[in-house]
Amino acid sequence: MNRRLWEIDALRGLMLVLMTLTHLPTRYADPLGQPFGYVSAAEGFVLLSGYMAGMVYTARERRDGEAVMREAFLRRALKIYACQAALLLFLFTVIALIGVLARQDAITNLISFYFEQPVTAFFSGLLLIYSPPLLDILPLYVVFMVLSPLLLLHGLQHGWRGILALSVLLWLLAQFDLGRAVYDLSVALTGLPVPFPQTGAFEMFGWQFLWVMGLWMGSVQSASRDPAPLVFPPWLVRTAVVIGVVGLVWRHAVGQLPFPGDDGLNLMFDKWHLGPLRVINLFALLVLTLHFGTRVAARLPRLRVLETLGAASLPVFCAHLVLALLLLAVAGDAGTPRAAWIDALILVGCFAVLYAVAWTSGELDRRTAAMRRQLRSQAADAALSVAVRARAGGRR
Repeated sequence: MNRRLWEIDALRGLMLVLMTLTHLPTRYADPLGQPFGYVSAAEGFVLLSGYMAGMVYTARERRDGEAVMREAFLRRALKIYACQAALLLFLFTVIALIGVLARQDAITNLISFYFEQPVTAFFSGLLLIYSPPLLDILPLYVVFMVLSPLLLLHGLQHGWRGILALSVLLWLLAQFDLGRAVYDLSVALTGLPVPFPQTGAFEMFGWQFLWVMGLWMGSVQSASRDPAPLVFPPWLVRTAVVIGVVGLVWRHAVGQLPFPGDDGLNLMFDKWHLGPLRVINLFALLVLTLHFGTRVAARLPRLRVLETLGAASLPVFCAHLVLALLLLAVAGDAGTPRAAWIDALILVGCFAVLYAVAWTSGELDRRTAAMRRQLRSQAADAALSVAVRARAGGRR
């Protein structure tokens, strides 16, 4: 299990690197975005996060019971919510002020709703309703973490078939704008003043599919005492190879949009709704990773940098958003004319900051864990001492 955990950390670190390259406003954002086909780092990150949640919290439930597992989920959800609230406050104060003083359109356009209705934007942002661009994925995580104990317990007690079927149904309805229908109903019932485009680009009912898939795979992996390695039929591996190669070549030959000028066909690859062809491309890459990953990893040196980033995924993710927002406020968007060496220097500096954040977070986690072990040991010694004195007193 430990061996597989470092591989997952390295994969999550890779996803963070790709997301950072995409979000930092440099000339490298477009050519390095979606480098493996019509799949972005966000899909891989959500799937891996769901997998880790399923694996870790299933083990927690088996070891400590249902109540402890629920509490652990809630603590994590509150931690993610605190990160989102802090990022919103940073955006609405520091970044907004810099954007106004610098007359930076990249910022004033990014949070135009906040400038128009600051009070509504502030409180609806804290309620996870208003989700500005770049800050619209952590609200998904909060919701997923809150719902995950119910899903996990049902899966452990009754099986995953019904949950997976419902998840697929919701994803299918999301392709027909289920999220917009729910929003319209909410407006009709409550008079919600936040415009639909300001509620976030990610279609939650579509993206829950990846989280549920990851949660299921991680839970099954953790619950199995001696899990057998996945073996795919040769025809599936060959099909995945074809789809993966076609997606890779198509992406870099045509560009980020697979069908330039045809919005209808592009919906099949749509990121925000998690379009069907995008899911097929993702699953092909998943099959290839699971089939060839172990052999490839055995022949490559361990990338400790990626492992460090992946092990501190939440702090690194938040730090990369802070850096992206600061750069948008100070330097403008990716279309702002700058020398190539400046953009390269920006990337080097930002990744140095992210690694420092990850390393510091890891050190704090290690020291906290060591302190807890010491306190538990001291408590055990104290309890033993009390027991010994009580026995001695009884003999007298």
